[in-house]
Order: sequence, then structure tokens, then C-alpha cells
Amino acid sequence: MTLDRPVRIIGAPSDYGANRRGVDMGPSAIRYAGLAEELEAMGLETTDEDDLPIPRAETRDPDVEQLRSGNAKFLRETREVCEALEARVADAIEAGMFPLVLGGDHSIAIGSLNGAGKNADVGAIWFDAHGDFNTPETSPSGNVHGMPLAAALGRGAFAEEPWASENRLREENVVYVGLRSVDDHERDAINASEMTAFTMSDIDERGIGPVVEDALDAATAGVDGIHVSFDMDWLDPNEAPGVGTPVRGGSSYREAHSALELVAERHASEGVLRSMELVEVNPILDSHNQTADLAVELAASALGKRIL
Repeated sequence: MTLDRPVRIIGAPSDYGANRRGVDMGPSAIRYAGLAEELEAMGLETTDEDDLPIPRAETRDPDVEQLRSGNAKFLRETREVCEALEARVADAIEAGMFPLVLGGDHSIAIGSLNGAGKNADVGAIWFDAHGDFNTPETSPSGNVHGMPLAAALGRGAFAEEPWASENRLREENVVYVGLRSVDDHERDAINASEMTAFTMSDIDERGIGPVVEDALDAATAGVDGIHVSFDMDWLDPNEAPGVGTPVRGGSSYREAHSALELVAERHASEGVLRSMELVEVNPILDSHNQTADLAVELAASALGKRIL
């Protein structure tokens, strides 16, 4: 059963949070790979809102706005992007549509989560190689694409940045699936948090099905819906070469499809899926648009496409 409401595609071509250029072209690459056509072929009414207007990073000063403690590059620009994205996501949900956000780097998840959790209690499933749980105080790079979950939960210096956590995201309903690259500070913070974390070792030992089922149980408990944040570097680089921070040992092609098919099945039975984003596609690093093509396939699986 496919998604039960129209899809609104929202492009957020930001690379302010990353340290490699090219991810701002991700939304265009995914569209070129035929996203709208694929969804429409599934019978889904699809509207493309085009991209948020985002000035090029070369025209901005990464250090023009500083926090009291720590370092977060392009903080002002990230705030502007995320506030604009929050409004678009919230508007789509209010209009009875499903917001499908195309990144851009993973810092845009702050806006997606704020929009999804504006007037609802929400959980989140985080398909990612990385923890994205650094704060400006702990980040070794200052790149905000390594901080969106910490920001959305008001951690560290982000506690003094109310725009970052304008949501009803519940920490106990945040679930990582497939972690394999975590900084020391992140490891300690994740272990001390109320979040649930499944690593690639858990998937190796238990299989993708049981892990994702448990992730869905935790993410959906007592909330109005969930946001799915899907970083393409969750897959092994052999499957998705066009990402900025590849890490060997990621999920396989079939594991990725199976995971999102389970999300779609849970939505079909319980109506849990509120919003989704696909991030970190970098066409400059890709091969024959392979990663963007895969992003389209995975979006279709999450929204209900089946073999039979």
C-alpha cells in the first residue's frame, strides 16, 4: 500500500554545514534521476516546490556569527535555511501533504525536525553512518552537519539558540540505525542519553529486519508520528559513492530497501510516517549519478513501492 496522502518535494540545497563542496547540487541530481516521475508512477500525487533560495557559501563569512562557546561555521546561514525549511515542512503537513525534503547537507535536518515537530510530538529514525550528535563545544571541525540531532534536542551551546529546537521531538523516541563512525564525545553523550542506538554490528548480528522493527517500536511509542532522516552515507560506499563523508562497512543495497520497506509497512498499518529527508548526495563525487538514482529508489520504497 502506497502513502496515503500527496507528496510535496522540497529542495534544500545547502552546503553550509559540510566541509566539501557539491552537496548543494544534491536536490538537482535526485530530481534528474526521476524522483517525481517515479512517485507519480506509483500513483502518488506529487508537487515539487523547487528549492529554497540559498546564497552560495563563497558569498558569506563562515564566522560572522559566533556562539558564546564552541564553534559552528555558517551559523547564521544555517539558521536562515532551517527556519525557511521549518516553515515549508510545517505548511506541507498542515495542508495534508507529505513533505519529502531533498538535501543538501545534514544540517538541514534541524529545519525538517522543527517543521515536523511544530505542533506534534514526534520521534525520529536516523539512518546514518555518523552520530550527528556533536555540539559546538565538542565538534572537531565546526561543521554543523555533524550536529543536527544535538541542535534539535537543544544540547550544548544550542540551548542558547531557541531556533534550533523549536520542536516537540522526544529524546526517548530518537533511534539510530546502523551507526559505524562516532566521535569519542558523541559516544559518551549517546550512551548517557535516552536515545536508542543500533550500530552496524547490531545489524550484522541480528539482521536488518529485527533491528528496524525494534527501531520503529521505540520511535513511535507515544508520539503523533515520526520523521525519517536518511543520510546516503548510511550505505556502503560501493553502493553510494557520491557522498561527502563515506565510511566503509555500511548497509547493502538490499538492506537499505528492506529497512525502508519496513517503514512503509508500519505506516500502512499504523499511519506513523510524518516526514522524510534524503541528504548528503554529492554529484561531484558520484559515478554516473548512481547515488541519486539510488536515493530515488529508496524514497519509493519508503513510500510504499513493492515488487508485487
